[in-house]
Amino acid sequence: MKQKCAKKVAYAFIFILLTLFALALAISPEIYVPVCLSAIQMWAECVLPALFPFMVITLIMIKSGVLNRASAHPLGMDDKRKIPAAAPALFVMSAFSGYPAGSRLLAEYSRSSDDKQSVKLLAPLCSTSGPLFIIGSVGQNMFADKLAGVCILVAHLISVIVVWLILCAAGKPQKSRALTKNKDDGNLLYDCFYSAVISVIVAGGFICFFYTLSAAAENMHLLYPVQAPLSLILGKDLSSAFCMGLIEATGGCRALSACESPLSLPLSGFLITFGGASILLQQLCYLRPLGVSVVKFTATKAAQGLLCFLLLLPVAFIMQ
Repeated sequence: MKQKCAKKVAYAFIFILLTLFALALAISPEIYVPVCLSAIQMWAECVLPALFPFMVITLIMIKSGVLNRASAHPLGMDDKRKIPAAAPALFVMSAFSGYPAGSRLLAEYSRSSDDKQSVKLLAPLCSTSGPLFIIGSVGQNMFADKLAGVCILVAHLISVIVVWLILCAAGKPQKSRALTKNKDDGNLLYDCFYSAVISVIVAGGFICFFYTLSAAAENMHLLYPVQAPLSLILGKDLSSAFCMGLIEATGGCRALSACESPLSLPLSGFLITFGGASILLQQLCYLRPLGVSVVKFTATKAAQGLLCFLLLLPVAFIMQ
């Protein structure tokens, strides 16, 4: 009964939010059309070049069966291990590809494994941003400092791995299976490029929608309950940029980089690692059919983001 009431409240909240968003777009197109175009430009400049090449590479390696042996009991792991055998190969591919390719990779992996518990456990590990985005788009383009991007990337990967290992230590032994080659490859190269193009365009749609939504939420002061207490600690500009990043992380990182504060770097690290609503929902589109809990996954990403923030905090003040 309580769950049904909670769902009704959630649906009502989403309905009201979307209605307000639609009204804002209809009433003030002169404000939100440029915002939407800015989001498309940001996707084309920051996300497309960082995501598409690795998405193609990942799909080819999965569908051709290249990862089959790499994921088959590496490092001499036995059947009593708590770390799934496929974890190293899947993590490397996810780390190079970035959001949401890692979650899609895990969805492909699940087709060859009947151990759903391993798939659920691997979800936070296969949830990483890519080096091209962090070093190139965020570090070089936004912060005008490649070293800043390298620091974020290192802290990001460490945070993902450490929190995941803690989850593994508290979990049960795993019996995951190796990836297998698809039986019906068809036109492998065409299928991989087509799937990658569709995935990247969908990612652009998420960014465009949530970036515009974050602007509308800011203009309508919907973020005030979160922004107000944060502004006492971070200041108005940082808290505003951070709260917008909780909706759409790429735009939030760009806004944080313009604040020229030592806290901009660790806050960006949190946003990149946590993902924000846009990235979280992109991943959950692949993960929910696998039985991954929305609450547990979001909480784990928040823990990873917090650790990344703490790791970057002293680095940011040293670099300042």
